[in-house]
Amino acid sequence: MDVATLFGLATGIALVVYSITAKGGSAEFFWNFPALMLVLGGTIAATFVNYPMKNILSVFKVIKNAFRRTRGEYQKIIDQFTELSSIARKKGLMSLESELNKIEDRFMRSGIELAINEKDQERLRNYLNLELSNMGKRHTIGQEIFFYMGTYAPAFGMVGTIVGLIVMMKNFTGGGFGTDIGAAAGAFEFDVGAKMKDLLGGMGLALLTTFYGLILANLIFIPLGGKLKRRSDEEIMTKEFMIEGIICLHNRDHPLIVREKLNTFVPSNERRVEEVKKGKKKK
Repeated sequence: MDVATLFGLATGIALVVYSITAKGGSAEFFWNFPALMLVLGGTIAATFVNYPMKNILSVFKVIKNAFRRTRGEYQKIIDQFTELSSIARKKGLMSLESELNKIEDRFMRSGIELAINEKDQERLRNYLNLELSNMGKRHTIGQEIFFYMGTYAPAFGMVGTIVGLIVMMKNFTGGGFGTDIGAAAGAFEFDVGAKMKDLLGGMGLALLTTFYGLILANLIFIPLGGKLKRRSDEEIMTKEFMIEGIICLHNRDHPLIVREKLNTFVPSNERRVEEVKKGKKKK
């Protein structure tokens, strides 16, 4: 689990609850099921209009990535490519076929398999880059859905507020905007305090939809879209890292050159930690 995602959501909700109760407010004031259904249901409905069904259903598979902690395995991959390059230099590229079952990552496995069968290095690189580009496009759809939902939610919040105000004013005048002026004036003369109480209560209820829209957009939809984008960028960078390793294998580079070239993808501070660890092991 990614602690940062859970911590952010929990902290955001806790702060909203605290701000409500700090000044003597009650959670009951901020709960209205029809208002929530208008904002959330309207957002989902607009999303269905904007995207095909298969894209929306795929979001349920993608969203788990926002809550999954990613671990940098660059050194592990570097060790794999270094070992494979040593085998390729000694026994040839065809000898790597027996090593494919040991590779867990599907992109890396299919790329090495293609490197074994493809003689033209330029075509090999173009294929791998095309595969990576299409992967990025697929990831973008999941991110866009959440970003669009983040724009729809506040809009439907405003729709709910307008609807609430119209209904409130209709009830306040006792029969609609077409009601006789004298009848409306009579209503004021009857009980101004009661009418004002109903007016203010209805206005607070109407504003709840805006509240729901802003909370859903800025605490859930947009942050989740941003987290998915970050996860996608990390995965694409890892695949670019693998592409360079596959090209090194195809070129039959020396294992030391492979390690040094792939180390350029690793942050310098992590590289130094790894070197220290290796130094300790040697000692």
